[in-house]
Amino acid sequence: MHRVQAHKFLDLASSTHSNGSSGSGISRRNLLKTAGAVAATTAMAPHALARNFGDDAEPIRYPEPDVVQLDPRFTAKIGNTPIVRLHTGTLWAEGPAWNGVGRYLVWSDIPGNEQLRWLEEDEHVSRQFRYPSRNSNGNTFDWEGRQITCEHETRRVVRYEHDGSVTQLAGPENGQEFNAPNDVVVHREDGSIWFTDPGYGSLLDYEGTEADTGSPQPYRKEAVYRIDPQTGNVAKVADEPFKPNGLCFSPDFSILYVADTGATHYSEAEKIIWAYDVDGDTLKNPRTFADMTLDDQAGLADGIDCDEDGNVWSSAGWVGDGYDGVHIFAPNGDRIGQIRLPEICSNLCFGGSKRNRLFMTGSQSLYAVYVLTHGAHAMGA
Repeated sequence: MHRVQAHKFLDLASSTHSNGSSGSGISRRNLLKTAGAVAATTAMAPHALARNFGDDAEPIRYPEPDVVQLDPRFTAKIGNTPIVRLHTGTLWAEGPAWNGVGRYLVWSDIPGNEQLRWLEEDEHVSRQFRYPSRNSNGNTFDWEGRQITCEHETRRVVRYEHDGSVTQLAGPENGQEFNAPNDVVVHREDGSIWFTDPGYGSLLDYEGTEADTGSPQPYRKEAVYRIDPQTGNVAKVADEPFKPNGLCFSPDFSILYVADTGATHYSEAEKIIWAYDVDGDTLKNPRTFADMTLDDQAGLADGIDCDEDGNVWSSAGWVGDGYDGVHIFAPNGDRIGQIRLPEICSNLCFGGSKRNRLFMTGSQSLYAVYVLTHGAHAMGA
């Protein structure tokens, strides 16, 4: 029990004693009641005070209190729309991707070994949309509407073709030993595919297949890769991030942003988002774009996406209430807004028929909120 909690307990105990307990001390029943009250307001506070999105939740009074403007440059908040929870029950939700033609969202439950699908027309959720999913993580759609997925179990990047077949784009079958591809994006101009390989899916059986190397680098140095659309060749384009995770392009594809979650395994790793200048098939000028520190606390950025104005929307987590959710950064890296969620947020993407809805995978749930902006890239159209 923390010191402040102990004082609260003693104050409550004294109050109980002075208000009629018999004998020289408080009764065991009152003591247990007091202890329960303290537990409900202290040790259990993160659960008791977190927002309730269940069926019995009270309506939220507008404007939505958990979409927070930190800077006047954050103008995406809509005054009369709420954050809603669309689904719950996953173990570690990841990789949301919007398909414009099908008007659906696909996302992964990595430990559950399945992909799920949410349909816009009736908000129906299809379980095991793809099962087994090979412990899939990140998903996206190319400019022909084909789904591209990173698989932890097989340590490869695949594409689902229109005829239902699966094409390996990068992985062991091509003689390439990746750690466990994580997240993936497609360049609009040339169709090249860029992905990260931090290796989490090979560090334990829970999210893939554990390697027996005993290293935070299961098979090779963590890096960012590019798949050439013409030759299929895979080239390493960056390895400055300790564990490169989520990634996204700026609206004009001149910058690639990469979230670094290396602090999970490397004490010297900073909790930051990197920025690179895109020069054809290479990356140049690696630099810190944004620091995840807020009020002297730093969590991890994971999945990221960009809006049409160049703002970077980053999932955030592993700190607690008031921090976990989404952090929004202006093009110069200043934090300008927040979306607070009652869970760790792992990833996000823009979607909906007008690309003006933000979908967020909280660890166990899928959330969404309409925003006064649009996603920079209309994938799957």
